[in-house]
Amino acid sequence: MKFKISRSIFFKTLSHLQGIVDKKNSLPILANILIEAKNNQLILSSTDMDISLVEKINCNVMENGATTINSQILYDIVRKIDDTSEIEIISNNGKLLTLRSEGSRFSLACLPKEDYPMIEMDYTEANIVLNSKIIFKLIDKTKFAISNEETRYFLNGLYFNVTNEENKNILTLVGTDGHRLAKFSHKLEGQLDNFSGVIIPKKTIYELSKLLSEIDSEIKISISSNKIVFIIGDIIFISKLIDGSFPDYKRVIPKDNKNILKINRGKLLSAVDRVSTIANEKSPVIKFKLLQNVLNLNTINNESSTASEDLKIEYEGDEIEIGFNSKYIMDIINNLDDNEISISLKDNKSPVIAQENSNSNLVYVLMPMRV
Repeated sequence: MKFKISRSIFFKTLSHLQGIVDKKNSLPILANILIEAKNNQLILSSTDMDISLVEKINCNVMENGATTINSQILYDIVRKIDDTSEIEIISNNGKLLTLRSEGSRFSLACLPKEDYPMIEMDYTEANIVLNSKIIFKLIDKTKFAISNEETRYFLNGLYFNVTNEENKNILTLVGTDGHRLAKFSHKLEGQLDNFSGVIIPKKTIYELSKLLSEIDSEIKISISSNKIVFIIGDIIFISKLIDGSFPDYKRVIPKDNKNILKINRGKLLSAVDRVSTIANEKSPVIKFKLLQNVLNLNTINNESSTASEDLKIEYEGDEIEIGFNSKYIMDIINNLDDNEISISLKDNKSPVIAQENSNSNLVYVLMPMRV
């Protein structure tokens, strides 16, 4: 195997693969990436047996061949090479790989291609086709609510579902950890085959989000009973799905919250941030005391330190004093974009809804804490 490639192009692809590599090293070969050179094209693959990524890039291939190389070492070497450089890679017997760039030369141990696990590339016709920026935004606004609690494994990912409402196909992503819920919907164009909702694992969501953040193109999504495939140009991203039943999130979203608080998002975020300076892990609660056109934020920690701040607001509902986890409420405010946001409440024991006025498809639900 022998090829030459631009450092900037090579490094960009390696950075995509790097997040997929098995960091636990359960099998030594999974710490490697597979490099195949043929027909003036490189095919680079990475897998941890649950998630796989295959990316094709054009380059000058002088000799066809394939081998596997430690991903972290190769990534670190290429990262430290000047961005404008060209890299030459040679592997004569699949056991040693030589990398040259300007005055630098590295000889690296390899493992043969035959030891690398086969990545199954079979997938059905695309169920969904849409712009990558749309799916990126849907993921970006919901991923923070994914649970980290391993015992409730069915919450360790985003629920991905398409429903038909009034002859319109609606794609909905939902994340929840039992304390808060994030739901974001988008209307899809064209006719779609029906499929049951699936749960996409957290690692998949975060790696896909990093990938989509730098891409603006059409993305095709193929879904089967146990895996989901994202085809983005010359990139194929494959992931297993979580085998479990996601809870009925619609039952969690209140329908009778009549007390509506309207407030400037930036001012609320700054006030919560200031007051939460006193809060800590043992005392994470911030109290919201709602009076007519006034919101008082206050907290007391386990060392009896206190903080309080008043904000002018638009509010003519019931007097309510309700407590929230300071981190959770800040996460929600941070993920809303409008200058003015709405928070609807029922009483001090029921979940609240936070939304932006310009986008009714984005819904955040937060459970209160005892005060």
